[in-house]
Amino acid sequence: MRFIGSLVFNAVALWLTTMILSGGLTVTAYENTDLAYVLTLVLLGGVWGLVNSVIGKVVKFVSLPLYCLTLGLFALIVNGFLFWLVSWVSELLGYGLSIKNFWWAIGGAILMGLFSSILNGLFNSSRKDRKSSNRESARD
Repeated sequence: MRFIGSLVFNAVALWLTTMILSGGLTVTAYENTDLAYVLTLVLLGGVWGLVNSVIGKVVKFVSLPLYCLTLGLFALIVNGFLFWLVSWVSELLGYGLSIKNFWWAIGGAILMGLFSSILNGLFNSSRKDRKSSNRESARD
């Protein structure tokens, strides 16, 4: 269930990001229908999660000295690179995310992280509250 929630959150965050940064980021669906557009966003959310969890951890570990040297600002470059990598992978598949240049990728990565954090905070905090209240009522 957590995986499906993550896909949906990433898809909504990507949709909001492309709406705000429409000058440099575009999503191209595999067909010209609304359902295909939504499915493309969900697939891109899955690619973003996969790239971020697998390649992102390796890149962040390798670049740890640069994180320390720049007091964390290098994270913007790493996240922009990962966002650009999602665009590259999706274009290989024949649909997906198009980014004008690397600066748009950095801006998109910042907004994706911001929107994902907000969505996870809104929906996962209420789930934790319910679990803790269920545990307290079970103890009584």
